[in-house]
Parts: sequence; C-alpha cells; structure tokens
Amino acid sequence: MEQKAQEKAKILYNCETVVYCADDPLVTHTIAPLVESDVAMAMSWSRNHCEAPLQVECAKLTEGSSALNYTFQDEPGSVTIPFTADRDLDNAITCLAVLLQLGLDHEVIAQRMAALTPVGTRLNVIEGVNDCTVIVDSYTSDYYSLTPALNFMTRRAGNRPCTVILSDLAPESYSGDELYIRVSELLKTKRVNRLMGIGKEMCRYHQYFEDLPQARFYHDTQEFLNDFAKGDFDDETILIKGDPRFGFSQIIDLLEAKQHMTVMEVDLNALAHNFKFFKSLIKPETKTVGMVKASGYGAGSYEIAKTLQDCGCDYLAVAVHDEGVELRKAGITTMPIIVLNPNGINYKAMFQYKLEPELYSLEMANELIKEGHKYGVKRFPVHIKIDSGMHRLGFTREQLPALIEFLKGQDIITPASVFTHLSVADEPAQDDYTRSQFDYFDACSDLLQQSFDHYIMRHVLNTSGIVRFPERQYDMVRIGIGLYGIRTLFDGSEDTLMPVSALRSIIISIKEWPAGTTIGYGRRGVLERDSRIATVTIGYADGFDRHFGNGAVNMWVNGKLCPTVGTVCMDAVMIDVTDVPCKVGDTVEIFGEHVPIEQLSEARHTIPYEILTSVSPRVKRVYYRE
Repeated sequence: MEQKAQEKAKILYNCETVVYCADDPLVTHTIAPLVESDVAMAMSWSRNHCEAPLQVECAKLTEGSSALNYTFQDEPGSVTIPFTADRDLDNAITCLAVLLQLGLDHEVIAQRMAALTPVGTRLNVIEGVNDCTVIVDSYTSDYYSLTPALNFMTRRAGNRPCTVILSDLAPESYSGDELYIRVSELLKTKRVNRLMGIGKEMCRYHQYFEDLPQARFYHDTQEFLNDFAKGDFDDETILIKGDPRFGFSQIIDLLEAKQHMTVMEVDLNALAHNFKFFKSLIKPETKTVGMVKASGYGAGSYEIAKTLQDCGCDYLAVAVHDEGVELRKAGITTMPIIVLNPNGINYKAMFQYKLEPELYSLEMANELIKEGHKYGVKRFPVHIKIDSGMHRLGFTREQLPALIEFLKGQDIITPASVFTHLSVADEPAQDDYTRSQFDYFDACSDLLQQSFDHYIMRHVLNTSGIVRFPERQYDMVRIGIGLYGIRTLFDGSEDTLMPVSALRSIIISIKEWPAGTTIGYGRRGVLERDSRIATVTIGYADGFDRHFGNGAVNMWVNGKLCPTVGTVCMDAVMIDVTDVPCKVGDTVEIFGEHVPIEQLSEARHTIPYEILTSVSPRVKRVYYRE
C-alpha cells in the first residue's frame, strides 16, 4: 500500500490543491512532502478530529440518509445526503471539501448534496425467454454509464443480434439535441440492431436514431408493454437500461425466463478479483490457465470464460470436448482451450473448433494421428501429460522414449506443452512427496524438450501450488477452485479470496406447530418446543443433499441462522424460523456470504468442489458484476 501511495503521489506534482483525508496516516505521510515543499496546497478533512481545515461529524438518520455537520474556516454548516455506508460518507465528504475549496456558498452546497441519488452499478445477466440473454442495468440513467453497459453487452453477444431498451437519460453532461445525437452515434458504433426508446425525451429526439436498423419509441413503459410480446424476442442479447422511475421491472418480468425460484448468483467481480490475486503471485511472463471444467465448477462456463478472457487469462481448460464446443459456439473464439479428458470424442469437432487435447497414452496418440490424417490436420497442438505421482493418467518416464519416437515420425500432432498434476500440494506434511513430483517432472520434461527443436511449455502448479511453490511456476500455471473463491489453504495465505457463487431460495410457507409435532418424511423431525416452521423451495433434486436435513446445516434468514428440520424432500426442505421475524417470499441463503460453503461440505464429509458441481442445472444461474 505504501508503494501504491507513492506511485499515486507522482501525479500530484502539477496540482494546485490536493484534497485528502487526514484520518489516513499513510495518505497524510505521503502528501506531507508535497505540502511542505509548497508544490501543492492541502485541503484535508477529518472525521476523527485530526488536524485539518474541514472537520466533519456524521450522524446517520432514518430511511438511509445521513447528516454531515461540519466546520470550515470557523463557519459551521450542515448537509444531508442519502447514504449511510462509510465509503459513501467518505466520498461525499471529499466532494464537500472540493466544493468548499472552490468557494461555493454553503446553501448551494446543501441544496446540491441533498439532491444526490444513490447510484447502483450492478449489471445482472439473466436467462431470457426464447434463448435470449438479458442484461439489466436499471440503476443508472446517464450518458457516461451507457458506454460500459454497451461494452458489456457486445462482449457477451458474440455473433448474436443486440437489442437495447433505453429510457430517457439524465441531462447531467449534455442536454437536448447534443445528448441524443451522442447516444445515437454510440449505439451505431456498438452495432446495435434494434432500439426501443422509452420516455418523452426519447420520443422528442427520435429523428437522430433513423440510421439504426430498427428503432421504435414509446412515451412510457406501459405503451411499450402494450405493443410487445415475448415472441417478439428470439435468440438475441438484450440490454435493459433505464431510470428506476420508468418501472422497467415490468419489462424484466416479461423477458425473464420463468424457471425455478431457487437461483445461484454468480459474482463476476469476485471472479475477476480472485484471478488478479493469483496473477499477483506469478511472474509477468508466466501464463495462466483458467479451469472452467464441470460447467465452471457449477457456475456456468460461458460467463466465467468471458470474464477470464476480459481479465487477460491465456488459456482455458475443460474436462470434455462438449464443454469446449459450447464455449466456441457461444463466442469464445480467440482463447486456446485444453481438453483434459478427450477420450472417445468427436475428433472432427475437436479439430474444427480448435480444441487442444491432453495426450496421456500411446493408444490415444495413435487414434489422434489416424483421425487427424483423415481430416487433413497438420501440427495440431497437444498437451503431454506426465504421471509424476498422481497415478491417474499420463506417461511415465519409461514410456517417454517410445512416445518421442512416435511423435517425431509424423507431422499430424505436435507437443505444445508438457505438464503434470500435483496430488498433495495443499498438504505441507507431504511436501517431500510434492518435491519428488517436481524432480520427476523435471527429468521427463527435459527429456521431451531435448528431442524437439521447438519450445515446449511446461506447467505443474494448481491453486495450492501457486501459493506454496512460487519457484516452480515454469511457463504456465493452472488456476482451479481458487478462481471460485474456495480456499485450499487455511494459513491465511488465501483469505483475500472472495466467494463467486451463492445459492439462494425463498420461503413459500410458514406454519406454527406445538412441541412434539413431527415434520417431514419418516417423522424424523420432532419439535422440542412450540415452533414456526418455514418451507423453502429447494430439495435434493436441486443439489441440496438429503444428508443436510435434521439440523445438519443452517440457512441464513434475515440476519440469523436457521437449522433444517426433518428430512430433505425432492423439491423442498423445512427450517426452524421460530426466533426470526420472516414472511413468505423472504430470501434464504443456502451458501454464500453468510454461510460458507465449507460448512455444507463438512456436514456431507466431502469437499466444496462436490457441493458446487452438484447444484442442479434446473437452478437458474444469475450473473452480475459491478
């Protein structure tokens, strides 16, 4: 953090005034040399009575607002803002300091600050009707937020047509003609196929959108709903972006594919954060492989792959070729994809979609060459698997001479990389075995490289290995379960990982029963007190294991943990909500921020991998990013 502060300070040398928080010792220490040398004038503020021209006290009010009572140049003042979170208060105080430094009147500042509106920045990706993808940004409505939303849409659209449903925009930066001319140019630049403009301003300036392939305009949301039906949308990507006052939730309800009330929320920001964490542990030249097998560990491979591609991941790896074909068809066309279990596959599809197979036996090499010759393939990349101690798949050192001779006698396939799999990288007590795997791999990979003129990449480290054996990065590392925020080490080294997936459902019934009542199949749930029992719409058909019943796990409801009661059913489970104020329709967290997935895996005597990948396909995946 000190290095980061020093780097940021470099851009301040041409500033006349530096506004900062005096409560932060690191910032104050970094700014001090600039102020002392008269490079810049300081305008600092404090909430903790530190030395600063602007002193502020924050008082949180009702209904999500706060009062900022301040003193500046011996003059008191007060503003009310619609925020309560500390980071929002700090941002607002910084803005207050800037306005005071610019000499604005206290009354003007109070009026402007009171007019602020909370800005949400979540972009939700949901499954739509008729194979559509719906991207929802209904929190902001200004010109500058339109560009990132459109970028997000086009990245995920692939070759599918793009539709934008857009409300009037706030005239914060531009107004009237200039604003909507800019919007129309932006939509054309992003190759939007269809626009539905909603609002009086969109209708007033409709002439600027005549160059779009299709553009229709409506004075309000209801007029749009009267004109459109679900059948008017098919196999396209739809961005819904509008001011909350337009009630676009009705449009979302129209276009969202109605499935199960249980959903898995996938936080793409957390995924990006986790990738950057592992990226920070490796050398700049070391490549990365993002593991998206088993449908992205249950989270859905396409959105995971897209996000990793945006983050700069070099390779993807899937378990079977069908997963790779799906990614290619969905638009993941530029990243190399490794297939880790390619036996018995459709070789034509593998060659057609450029899916690079793991090679682990001479029998498979024979088959690959035979099929490659049939389809006219030359020098198709393969990845040689070495069995250094996992004893699952791969070549032993004794088998390598035969493999090398075989590979050098043909030109259909060529080794792009050689790799192995560590079996106990997360167990420090078995580090001697892990080091023996490294030594074995070194001998095998050296033998292979000496036999070929082109360079063959090497990769060994998995999630645990990246953290524990940085000296063994070789040319590439494979990031697996750690991408999804699941720790493999519990020594603090992975504590910054953020969970990517959260499983939630809802309460569909609440009943009160006297002590002694039995609940569920087999009458295994026996109430020991008068209780309120809620039924949650998730069961073993959704991946909520029957072993989780009878108090084995808890669910999070309105701030409290509630134990399961009775046997888990196929489509439902009961929980004890006696001590929790709740009602039908309230959300229940099965795992996520408040219920670590490790609690479920421990109750099942298994690992988090199994819990994640067991979530049923019928559970809708909802993707979002900030």
